[in-house]
Amino acid sequence: MLANGSPLAREAIERMQRLFAIEAEIHGQKPEARLATRHARSAPLMVDLHAWLEATLRRISGKSDLAKAIRYTLAQWTALTTVLRDGRACLHNNAAERQMRPLALGRKNYLFAGSLEGGRRAAIIYTLVGTAEFNGWDPQAYLRVLLDRIADHPINRIGELAPCNLRPDASAVRAGPPHADVLPSTPSVCSRESSARAAKRIRFSRFNSFPDRLLRDA
Repeated sequence: MLANGSPLAREAIERMQRLFAIEAEIHGQKPEARLATRHARSAPLMVDLHAWLEATLRRISGKSDLAKAIRYTLAQWTALTTVLRDGRACLHNNAAERQMRPLALGRKNYLFAGSLEGGRRAAIIYTLVGTAEFNGWDPQAYLRVLLDRIADHPINRIGELAPCNLRPDASAVRAGPPHADVLPSTPSVCSRESSARAAKRIRFSRFNSFPDRLLRDA
């Protein structure tokens, strides 16, 4: 649309750029501070943007590419404004896209998961590893800590072992800076028996259901 020189499309991009400029300023701040800034500065811009989109949609051809883009944006407005309700949320989904890229590159390999259930469990593990990286963990270190603690941890509090609820120490931090949009909380106190012993003590049935519970309860 910009390639066609549409002034309306350019105005839409410029309006969105103002929101992203605010996000760039608050990147890495605590969720509470981010949310306060968004309420003060981003919320009015979003109200104006929503009104402008609705007004513009009434003025242009309903079959145009711009109209399709506007309808899509308005349909996703609740999701788009999540940043006004949760300081941890991001205005973009770049982090999710980065985590999906390895899967897209190797999708042919994943045709051979063995079964539908195998594919589902692979998706859970990929999500767990991706979440660990997202929270600054080295995935191998996180899984080691997980095995250290899970044997004696109450199953009804399994969410406490999710990557976002544990803070990695210096030896467990992944290469590169942790994602600034996630601030893990202090880890709960659990036993630290060796990974080997923990792995032997965990019954398959318990670990079999663990990823589902972990991701659901986090």
